[in-house]
Amino acid sequence: MWSREAGLRPDMTTVGFIGSGHIGGTVARLAVAAGYDVVLSNSRGPETLKDLVDELGQKARAATPAEAAEAGDLVVVSVPLKAYQAAPAEPLAGKTVIDTNNYYSQRDGQFTALDDASSTSSELLQQHLPTSHVVKLFNNIFWGALHTLARPSGAPDRSALAIAGDDASAKAQVTEFLDGIGYDAVDAGPLAEGWRYQPGTPAYGLIYAEGNSLEAAIPADAEKVRTALAAATR
Repeated sequence: MWSREAGLRPDMTTVGFIGSGHIGGTVARLAVAAGYDVVLSNSRGPETLKDLVDELGQKARAATPAEAAEAGDLVVVSVPLKAYQAAPAEPLAGKTVIDTNNYYSQRDGQFTALDDASSTSSELLQQHLPTSHVVKLFNNIFWGALHTLARPSGAPDRSALAIAGDDASAKAQVTEFLDGIGYDAVDAGPLAEGWRYQPGTPAYGLIYAEGNSLEAAIPADAEKVRTALAAATR
């Protein structure tokens, strides 16, 4: 994982995390390496995040989900879809919220709106957070690959990640954050187009893998991501 001296916008210096597992924890590591402060939370209590906070050092602290939501200039929601309504709406009002989630019916139970494709998982979160600006990101890359593929801006082997959202300013904020932690962004359109990189699509998982092994990470540039998004069918 690479790091750099931070040149952060004065209005975006802290990233809050609601859920700090494989994806949330990896994004937190990349954020700290890029110079951001992070506030971590999970459903089990701040004390259970001591090891991760100790690893990340002085730029990290643990809190409750409501406190992490309040503290973040940008907030990452990385919880199982079945728990998406645990994201606290009031402290997230007006904020950009990154949604990392995917729908797995065997884990989450059945969601009719997702089964009949009348909605997407990120649209459900947006409905739960009507005054926030949800951007879908980090859902289609294995957490190990997310950690190892980060590269400085301009690197010839830099990878890109798809984003989808309904608010242009929020997508611009997320694009800037992505650049800071080592990735280019490919705009997949509004949240309704987020299905193009959900499980089972060409842009999901194996686009960043050698063969069928998620453990063997390979770069995927913007052109490769756009091609995979365009090839999605349902």
